[in-house]
Amino acid sequence: MATKNKCKEENDEKNGYKKIKASPAHSTAALIVDEPEDTDPWDLPELKDAGVPWSALDTKGKVLTVLISVGKLILLLGFLYMFVCSLDILSSAFQLVGGKTAGDIFQDNKILSNPLAGLVIGVLVTLLVQSSSTSSSIVVSMVSSGCENTSMHRKHIMMLTVQVAVPIIMGTNIGTSVTNTLVAMTQAGERNTFRRAFAGATVHDFFNWLSVLVLLPLEVASGYLFVVTKLITDSFEIQSGEAPDLLNVITDPLTESIIQLDASVISGIATDDPEAKNKSLIKRWCQTFTNTTLMNVTVPGPENCTSPSLCWVDGNYTFTLKNISETYNIKKCTHLFVDVNLSDMAVGLILLALSLLVLCSCLILIVKLLNSMLKGQVAVVIKKVLNTNFPFPFGWVTGYIAILVGAGMTFIVQSSSVFTSAITPLVGIGVISIERAYPLCLGSNIGTTTTAILAAMASPGETLADALQIALVHFLFNISGIILWYPIPFTRVPIRLAKGLGNITGKYRWFAVVYIICCFFVLPLFIFGLSLAGWKVLVGVGVPLLIMLIIIIVINILQKRKPGWLPAVLRSWDFLPLWAHSLAPCDKAVGVLIAKCCCCCKCCQAVSDDQEDRAEQLENNRTTHTAVYDNPAMSVENEAEDGIKIELNILKMTRL
Repeated sequence: MATKNKCKEENDEKNGYKKIKASPAHSTAALIVDEPEDTDPWDLPELKDAGVPWSALDTKGKVLTVLISVGKLILLLGFLYMFVCSLDILSSAFQLVGGKTAGDIFQDNKILSNPLAGLVIGVLVTLLVQSSSTSSSIVVSMVSSGCENTSMHRKHIMMLTVQVAVPIIMGTNIGTSVTNTLVAMTQAGERNTFRRAFAGATVHDFFNWLSVLVLLPLEVASGYLFVVTKLITDSFEIQSGEAPDLLNVITDPLTESIIQLDASVISGIATDDPEAKNKSLIKRWCQTFTNTTLMNVTVPGPENCTSPSLCWVDGNYTFTLKNISETYNIKKCTHLFVDVNLSDMAVGLILLALSLLVLCSCLILIVKLLNSMLKGQVAVVIKKVLNTNFPFPFGWVTGYIAILVGAGMTFIVQSSSVFTSAITPLVGIGVISIERAYPLCLGSNIGTTTTAILAAMASPGETLADALQIALVHFLFNISGIILWYPIPFTRVPIRLAKGLGNITGKYRWFAVVYIICCFFVLPLFIFGLSLAGWKVLVGVGVPLLIMLIIIIVINILQKRKPGWLPAVLRSWDFLPLWAHSLAPCDKAVGVLIAKCCCCCKCCQAVSDDQEDRAEQLENNRTTHTAVYDNPAMSVENEAEDGIKIELNILKMTRL
């Protein structure tokens, strides 16, 4: 019992609780959160410099300080490089694990024609491949494949139209925001740091979900995004260009030496190419040559000819001229897995584990380095540059400059996930405020779409218009979201929601896992199931739930601001059971579960040692009693010997 109580006390102290003595008003000990109530948890902490001031250093000390600072900066850049490369490898791992599944999901056109189902598929596919660019390229391939199958003598098969693809593009915007939310989980060690980091990560989630909540019904009712982007693409004759390679020039040498993927396989599965289903995503040949020859081939009938002028019938045979392509392999790839005889799933799981290990390690080291570098005057300067507004009356300009900075940085790194994941730990340690992180995230949304637009302009002529329109849909969606949720301070709802969620996860850190599972898996699958059941089921179940949610939100707002407008019973939720309006019962259950797990891990060894000591003591007693076993006067000791034997056997069985 003493060991268990000790383990429980250690676990309580680790979780930020302290024990207080019982008073007449409280007959039992209580657990209270050990946090001061007079401080605002959202205030940026002061990063104090505990070192010797610069003015007090001699020449040798100054040189040594400069060398240490330069070394830390080089290490920081190196860890950032490994962090970006690990995100790239993580994306490849997710594509190997779920890429073919993602391609299969896109095949069912009936499901995709449902806007809600299309939205959810966009979320789930982006979660599988961890790249909105890959998801968008699949959509572009499907839209373009309909044009390629058009012929006078063949049935027109449209895999996907741009109008149907709009909800899928909205879904990809949501799915790509899970990466920085996962990155925030690595800072769960310290309560206030985790509160800020998780809020800084989820402000991106709330922006995307709220934008979808407004713009998806608008798109279904009016076709706003489709019509506007169609007018833009029809108004300009845009020539095909070349997509820029900025950060990829630096990261590709390392990532391509580890793994290279054939992205055309996923697109081929999505466009129902039978050959793609049996291909591996791992690229084996990096240089190939395709020879196309015009040859006479037999076809089942005249309707299968390429054109009436190129069709001949000879008895029971029909001939036509057709381009036959044959691919020759020239140069083999040189990455690590080119000759490995493993399935795509096995390679994907190996890369997933390694990339997550490197990602978390780099992130922890980056945070440690930043904490050691951002001290004293350096911290003051950086905080002033990042968080100070322009003087009146130009203070409102600061946020828009932050949007431009976020767009520019994302354009440089060519990934919104990389940029938002990089600023999440900065929000956690208190260098960037959440009010400044919000416009930076909005800018990253724009930056990733400008990269997609340039990539679309590098598409072939037959797919240029569709690829460009889809990229413009993504761009216009983010611009519309910014107009909805940023210009007026009152409309910056994502910041308030993120802070509310940050307060919850700061108090109940296990709730962060619940949020990720519910927001990115349970909720999308629930909506997907309702949409597949039909509009009647969707309206019958969804509308009452939506009305109930709106009523709860309104009551919560009135309870805080105008409680007098409510009946006495609705001025608080105390009339409900505690579990219905508080996470405290769930937290107690989780705490007990964690305490039991920790005590099992820590205390089992101690219990085992106690059992061994007890067994050794019993063995010694047994030896003593055996020495006097033949004495008739020792009958009581003989009975004790039998008891010792029984207890010894029980202990042995317990240890087994």
